[in-house]
Amino acid sequence: MFVCDADLAQWENTLPELTGKARLPALTALAWHLRQRDPVRARQLASEVLALLPAVAPQDVPVLRARLLLVAAEGAWVGGELDTAQYQADQALQLLAHGDGAPAGAPAPETASLQARADACWVQAWVANDRGNSMAASGWLAQAAAAAHAAPDPVRIDIIGAAAGICAAFTDSAGLQPPWRPAANAELDAMPAIAAGWISDFFGTRAFQRSEYGRAIGHLMRSFDTARSSGQVRRAIIIATNIGNAFTCLNAHEAALDWMQRGQDLARPTGWPLSVGMCLMQTAETLRQLGQREAAQTLLREALAVLAPLAGSRAYAVALEYEGDLALDLGNHAAALDSFTRLAARGDALGQGDFQSSARRGQAHALAHLGRPGEALFVAQGALVLARAKGDTLAQIAALQVLADIHALPARAGAPALAPPPEMEASCGTAPSVPLHYLLLALDIAATIDGYTVPGALLDATAREYAAVGDFERAYAIALRAGAARDLTQSRDATNRAIAMQVQYQTERAQTEAEHHRQLAAAEARRAEVLQRTSATLAHLGAVGQEITAQLESAAVFRALDRHVHGLLDATLFSVFLIEPGGEWLASAFSVEAGRPLAPLRVALDDPHADSARCVRERRELQVALQEGEVNVNLIPGTLPTLSMLFAPLAVGDRVLGVMTVQSMRANAYGERERLIFRSLCAYGAIALDNASAYRQVAATQQQLLDQNLELERAYQALEEVSLTDQLTGLRNRRFFLRHVDADVAMSLRGYDDLQHRPRPTGDGDRQAPNDLVFYMVDLDHFKHVNDRYGHAAGDSILVQMQARLREVFRESDYVIRWGGEEFLVLARATHRDDASALAERMRRAVGERDFVLPDGELLRKTCSIGFACFPFLPTQPRLLSWPQVVELADQGLYIAKRSGRDAWAALHATGAGNAVDLFPRLMHALPQALADGVVRVVSNLAGPLDLDGERRRTGLSIDLEL
Repeated sequence: MFVCDADLAQWENTLPELTGKARLPALTALAWHLRQRDPVRARQLASEVLALLPAVAPQDVPVLRARLLLVAAEGAWVGGELDTAQYQADQALQLLAHGDGAPAGAPAPETASLQARADACWVQAWVANDRGNSMAASGWLAQAAAAAHAAPDPVRIDIIGAAAGICAAFTDSAGLQPPWRPAANAELDAMPAIAAGWISDFFGTRAFQRSEYGRAIGHLMRSFDTARSSGQVRRAIIIATNIGNAFTCLNAHEAALDWMQRGQDLARPTGWPLSVGMCLMQTAETLRQLGQREAAQTLLREALAVLAPLAGSRAYAVALEYEGDLALDLGNHAAALDSFTRLAARGDALGQGDFQSSARRGQAHALAHLGRPGEALFVAQGALVLARAKGDTLAQIAALQVLADIHALPARAGAPALAPPPEMEASCGTAPSVPLHYLLLALDIAATIDGYTVPGALLDATAREYAAVGDFERAYAIALRAGAARDLTQSRDATNRAIAMQVQYQTERAQTEAEHHRQLAAAEARRAEVLQRTSATLAHLGAVGQEITAQLESAAVFRALDRHVHGLLDATLFSVFLIEPGGEWLASAFSVEAGRPLAPLRVALDDPHADSARCVRERRELQVALQEGEVNVNLIPGTLPTLSMLFAPLAVGDRVLGVMTVQSMRANAYGERERLIFRSLCAYGAIALDNASAYRQVAATQQQLLDQNLELERAYQALEEVSLTDQLTGLRNRRFFLRHVDADVAMSLRGYDDLQHRPRPTGDGDRQAPNDLVFYMVDLDHFKHVNDRYGHAAGDSILVQMQARLREVFRESDYVIRWGGEEFLVLARATHRDDASALAERMRRAVGERDFVLPDGELLRKTCSIGFACFPFLPTQPRLLSWPQVVELADQGLYIAKRSGRDAWAALHATGAGNAVDLFPRLMHALPQALADGVVRVVSNLAGPLDLDGERRRTGLSIDLEL
């Protein structure tokens, strides 16, 4: 449903190496998880997935199509296009319900289908929420939860449950209890980070409703970090504004504005109306409380304009409430009445009591000051009735204060008093005035609230009314209580500020540490990506260069360049211009645009407008980048309008033969990596064209041609050697292993074939010729702890020392391979299988009995675990298992050693007994039964019981696919 940035980076790193149908899983995952991170690119990737759908199994097509529809639906939803989003989500649900193109009787991918259904209902729920239809939103969340339970998908279950709890918190106090399994704070660290983030959001919302603002901020900050790192951009914006609102309630306005700014920084680039509008209105409310009313008014007007297409949402209702409060502060009671009237309608439609109560109180306040006391009394009484019906004591106190103010206004203005309420007459006028009647009722209700401090403003109003009726003794006593209440309130304010400062300090410290770790992880990821791409690019360009420079005819060189240019770069147009004899003109020797040849073209070398001529004159690479809609003044008539252009001179030494250009109709198509590839192709093309020219000329130039080819071959061999070697340890890498292993396997099989045609010796001391191959998987135990505690430099130092110990144990003729991370693969060649255990024990002791020396001189003891298996696995049937299967059995042994305590070795040996049919699947999936049947035995240095159950890890064993 969501993934963190680190998971996304893995797909990004993998995608450039994949081609054809193999790109589909990574493309689909990236399109889905970029839907809020980068909506434009998500749509581009989705288009590529659509182009690959004909190659997909029919039963998988509906889920893929539904997933792509949801990518578009979510983009429309966050962009405020609610009708489009609802339609696309509906289409996705129909695909998942009926299938699309799947043959009759074909089984559906049930789990993926249920997950997609949950996500479609999820989008529908938020669309309904933005429309202000909370009942429909709750219904869609219930359907999403049902699909998640059916999948089953625990993370989706927790996320959807938390979302349902958050929505319920605004409509019903009972919704403040978790609607899913309880999860206390201590449990969150053990949960998946994304689910924990949503549950923290629920806890933060609940704490906010209880006015526990410090606790709310702590929960919401955790939720904010998770939302940002998992691509939930809109959620991160909402949480940032909620954190700012909590800081505002604590009177920490500087911190509040800081969080509002964070939300705006995220929202502005998106242009999403709800996100931008929320940031604007929350910032406006903070400025209002700071007394910056004009600035608040400007922001609030912009917020309401942005939110206008979402007038049914809760965000728009909040903006109306803020607008009404600001109008009251400015004394614009007519505008306030209009805002609160609209808020009352929205509160009734949403069914959210906080809006219903605050709207009616605001209306009453405005009506009273507009000289409409009768209407004000009616509305204020309605607010009181609503508060009593919901049992909201604080709302009752506020409504009673408004009623008291309405009755006090005529006396202050010298106008006739309003009629007392019937309940006051029924009580025989126990209060000396109507305002006092309501104020005393408010005080009575306040006294029933445990731990509630009566506001100084309420006590001041009561003292003022007692003074107005001449009861100065009571007025004085209540005024003293008001002063004490203000002192207490000021103390509470100071406490709130201290909480805000403490929360802000702890948060900034945690964020600093988290940012440091993120930077370290990002740097390591970038380094690994650069190394991986460089290695792959060098290998590919080496092969390309060898092919191009092997051509001795210009036409063949052009064809090879054209083929590889389109394979490596986005090239709508590809052209090669050569300098004509005399050196005054460039002529197009080869030019293709969108698959069709272009007419010959000549360009004068002194042409001031031609980029190709300028490239030759200045002897440097040129890049031209235009934007959409920008006119290319150098566009050749009859050719397509390109936006990205690269020109590079075809140079051999000091001589320039011409210029090569690639051009794309896509803006910003060529980055640094593309320019490096283009330079290499230009270098190879220049050499090849120069060779072809020399071949046609005189025999005297043949030696020069040979020298150039020899130099190129040496460079290629150097590049080839680099591509076969692990740069950190100096060991051979997986590419080297895959290149040579087949020859050793063939030699071993030939040896066994020869043995079948020779009589075997019968002496006890004789052993058959050592035709066996032994594959060892060696893995350092708890290596992640080294990187986490001592840093990656320490980890690299241990890996370098590890290769030295491997070389001590194994022969120079054996292949010692850096397989991945802290894992090594060793192929012991021509080694008798009876000697395999002794070698494993030597390796274990070589690692575990000597300290490793860290860069700072500290000594560290590490152990390793080893799994091995022999090829042929069953000597009587040498071809029963392939070598990749034997490597997987060695990995099975490593798994057993790891699970059984580490610092150990373990191996599977065939006994030759039992039925060998389906031997490999039985060993991989039913090993205990295979042991019980006597088909195989486990050999290990461990004396205790071995752990043979559990799901075996499968890291790095993608040999079959790579072959």
